[in-house]
Amino acid sequence: MTIKLTRRAALGSAAALPFAAAATPLLAAGAETKANSTIAKSFSLGDFTVTTLLDGSLPRDGAKEIFGGGASDEDFAKVSADNFISPEVAQFFFTPTLVNTGSELVLFDTGLGQGGIQAALADAGVTPDQIDIVVLTHMHPDHIGGMTTNDAPTFANARYVTASPEYDFWAAQDAGNRVGDLVAAKVTPLAEKMSFLEDGGEVASGITAVAAYGHTPGHTVFHLESNGQRLVLTADLANHYVWSFAHPEWEVRFDMDKAAATASRRNVLGMLAADKVPMIGYHMPFPSAGYVEARGDGFRFVPVSYQMMG
Repeated sequence: MTIKLTRRAALGSAAALPFAAAATPLLAAGAETKANSTIAKSFSLGDFTVTTLLDGSLPRDGAKEIFGGGASDEDFAKVSADNFISPEVAQFFFTPTLVNTGSELVLFDTGLGQGGIQAALADAGVTPDQIDIVVLTHMHPDHIGGMTTNDAPTFANARYVTASPEYDFWAAQDAGNRVGDLVAAKVTPLAEKMSFLEDGGEVASGITAVAAYGHTPGHTVFHLESNGQRLVLTADLANHYVWSFAHPEWEVRFDMDKAAATASRRNVLGMLAADKVPMIGYHMPFPSAGYVEARGDGFRFVPVSYQMMG
């Protein structure tokens, strides 16, 4: 199943979608959760259990230089003040996501490689050797760092999935490219256990790849659907819950193709807002789940409260 992420298509199809009603709670009353700690939060999506895993969090100075490319100092300061955050410092969150489909455990991204993913999985009652599939949304270091531990695969029994253009780009880098070298060390040794997806490819039943290029050449988000309930794992589509939503056109230092990244943000966020589909973003404030509201020429991220936690 391929999602056509145009605003016209999203608006035209919204009425037919089972999960389009704003009042529909994602987590049914009394549904069993698998984890509810400060580093692992679970909720139900149809027959799936989805758990966000906090791998780490840290502050970083120079927020405007990172997230406000093209913005005036005045505009960046105003948007920050309107949302009660400093225009100087950004708080980063790193949040892989675990999806239990009922038959397989699918992990999206592996974190920084500093032990946080193992701790969060333990709070969810899962050991690394139980992971069946590891999906890489893209190959920046904070997403592939946890693939190995002490030079051995962290997820010893998993198969691996990523987008073809993502792997091809990084694998072709010459020695000395920081990310390329990390890919060579962490990803390439597992290539024989890896399958490669194009836009619309299926990871498992109910989990579909959606091209959202720009942040990296093969950056991919993933659409989940189970029993008519939908959710999108947006990876690094929007790296900050305020600035990248309010002004999708503001350039982000980490986006490799700035124009393509802006177009992907507008397309995907527009679909999420029109269809009222929840999202999980890798760098959103933990537990990293929420909704998207159209606001002016941009958007607003609305964090979950009890809708998804039950």
